Amino acid sequence: MNSRIVIIPTYNEIENIQAIIEKVLSLEPVFDLLIVDDGSPDGTASEVKRLQIQHPNRIHLLERKGKLGLGTAYIAGFKYALEHGYDYIFEMDADFSHNPDDLVRLHHACHEEGAYMSIGSRYIKGVNVVNWPMGRVLMSYFAGYYVRFITGMPIQDATAGFVCYRRNVLETIPLDQIKFIGYAFQVEMKFTTWKYGFKMIEVPIIFTDRTKGTSKMSANIFKEAIFGVIQLKISSLFKRYQAS
Repeated sequence: MNSRIVIIPTYNEIENIQAIIEKVLSLEPVFDLLIVDDGSPDGTASEVKRLQIQHPNRIHLLERKGKLGLGTAYIAGFKYALEHGYDYIFEMDADFSHNPDDLVRLHHACHEEGAYMSIGSRYIKGVNVVNWPMGRVLMSYFAGYYVRFITGMPIQDATAGFVCYRRNVLETIPLDQIKFIGYAFQVEMKFTTWKYGFKMIEVPIIFTDRTKGTSKMSANIFKEAIFGVIQLKISSLFKRYQAS
C-alpha cells in the first residue's frame, strides 16, 4: 500500500481540480489523493468522481454538506488518512498556489531528514510570493512575526497551508480539541505540534497566487487568526503537552 496521501479541501474548484489531481498523480514517489469537498455547487465533486473511475484506488473523496470550514475539512481528512493506514499526510491547496512538485521535498524532509512536520515556507529565504499585492504580502509577513512574538514558536511561516505530517503527530494531537477553522487552524496545528516536542523543518517554496477560481480569504478568517493566536498562548499555559 502507498504510504503517502495528499488532502485537498475544495469549494468551487472546478477550474483547477482535474489539473491538480493529474499533476499530483504523476509524481514520484507515488502520492494518493483525498479531496474533501464542501458541497461545491459548481460540480467539483462530480468531476472528482469521474476521475476516480480513471484512477481507481488513488483518488478518495469525502463529500460534506455546505461550507464547514478549512480546519474541519482537514480534521476529517486526517482521521480518514489515519484510519486507512497512511504514514505521511499532506495538506495542499487546490489552486496551484502550492507547486505540487514541492510535495516531494516536503516528503524528503520527513522521510530522510527526521522531521515530524515539514512546512512549505514562503518566508524562510526572504519573501517568495508571486502575484500578491504588496499590502497582502506585508500583512502575511508581519502576521508571521506577530505569531512568533506571541507564541515563541520558531517558525517563519506559521500560517502556511502546505504541510507534511508523519502519522505520529496526528495520532498524538487530540484532533477533536482543535477549535479554529480558518487560517488560525494552521497556526494551532503548528503550535500544538511544537508544544508536543516534535521536530519541525521549514522547506523554502515559491507561493504563486491562484490564477483561476476565487480566493476564500475573508475578514472573519483574518480576525480569527489575529485573536486566535492570543487565545492559543493563554490556553497553552493551562495544558500539559505529553505524548502518550
